[in-house]
Amino acid sequence: MILPPATLGMLGGGQLGRFFVSAAHELGYKVWVLDPDPHSPAGLIADRHLVAAYDDYVALDTLGSECAAVTTEFENVPADTLDYLTKFIPVHPAASAVAVCQNRIAEKSFLADNGLPHGPFAAIRSEDDIRNANAGLFPAVLKVARFGYDGKGQARVADRDEAVAAFQHFKGEPCVLEKMLTLDFEVSVVLARDEAGNVRCFPTGENRHRNGILDVTIAPAQASACLRDNAQEIAERIADKLGYVGTLGVEFFVCRGELFVNEMAPRPHNSGHHTIDACDVSQYEQQVRALCGLPLAAPRQHSAAVMVNLLGELWYEDGKGHGTYREPDWSVLHAVPGLRLHLYGKHHARPGRKMGHFVVTGANTEAVLGHALAARAAIGIRDE
Repeated sequence: MILPPATLGMLGGGQLGRFFVSAAHELGYKVWVLDPDPHSPAGLIADRHLVAAYDDYVALDTLGSECAAVTTEFENVPADTLDYLTKFIPVHPAASAVAVCQNRIAEKSFLADNGLPHGPFAAIRSEDDIRNANAGLFPAVLKVARFGYDGKGQARVADRDEAVAAFQHFKGEPCVLEKMLTLDFEVSVVLARDEAGNVRCFPTGENRHRNGILDVTIAPAQASACLRDNAQEIAERIADKLGYVGTLGVEFFVCRGELFVNEMAPRPHNSGHHTIDACDVSQYEQQVRALCGLPLAAPRQHSAAVMVNLLGELWYEDGKGHGTYREPDWSVLHAVPGLRLHLYGKHHARPGRKMGHFVVTGANTEAVLGHALAARAAIGIRDE
């Protein structure tokens, strides 16, 4: 067990890391952040910010010698970096778990090998793989295996010819070809797992996306108790099969009432932001607890909650990323009862960049959703 005032290490300096730093500080820990961006949100509030690349071994040696344990806030930290740090100090989640989640081919193969529900797919490493793919996969979505997120590195393809063209556009990067499913809606589960295998799940949330980026999360999900519980059970099985330690996010498609795993995120998840405001313990505190070997808290959601993402286009006059650059009128949001605004301190807004979010809480999900959507419209978010 690692107790305060120990120093913890964080690989990555985005908003998820920033919330981790805050949670760790509240528990009495110090945090060092390693991130190459000198303006990183987490680095701005950390006890020390190492401005270095993730494969800078001088910086990694410093982290390994001064920190009691290390974690990460995004899945694209090189697995070799995690393996290297493991020589010195505990690292959670392990490189092996992160490696599965950061590569879509490995991720889909993991689901298939472990009998976990997933949609039909094919691994694509060459044009011949597309030509030999099952015709029943089309229409499909072609996704690059690495570094694609928030709708990037993806293309909808109606047939083999379109898939080949998209594969060429992706410059022959390894991909997965996934059958396009008919969605009812999407849900996600955020959980924490410790080294002893104890798991604590937050209530299943319901997610709505816009332009491939999470827009709104409703928690708990407006779905049957059976479906919500089933999603948690599958997420727990995933964590167990990965030997996972830390906070994990699992995204699901719901198709004709059935759950299909879409993606796993080896870190806190955007759809779990509301846990700061609506639960007894946040996903970030659970991340600290799992990393340090503290007993995991039993999450209790005390209020219905709706989270709305605030993207960079809001900082532009037309609300779409064009025209005069200006700060949104936050007084519109502060006037809404039960609303809490969280801004990440990013130094420049650009379209699609996650700059902040707000959460509306209350006793009734339907009423909270109405207030949140009204606030979303008032600040300038428009459905296209």
